[in-house]
Amino acid sequence: MITTGEKIPDFCLKDQSGSSICSGDLTGKWAVFFIYVKDSTPG
Repeated sequence: MITTGEKIPDFCLKDQSGSSICSGDLTGKWAVFFIYVKDSTPG
């Protein structure tokens, strides 16, 4: 679990338009992350 103020690990993901965004691109910016758990699973 990552808590408020803790640094996130390095990662790269694709956005809704297929462009890549990496954690390094967010340095010095505010960001909100939402993780969607797969349907019909506990959690």
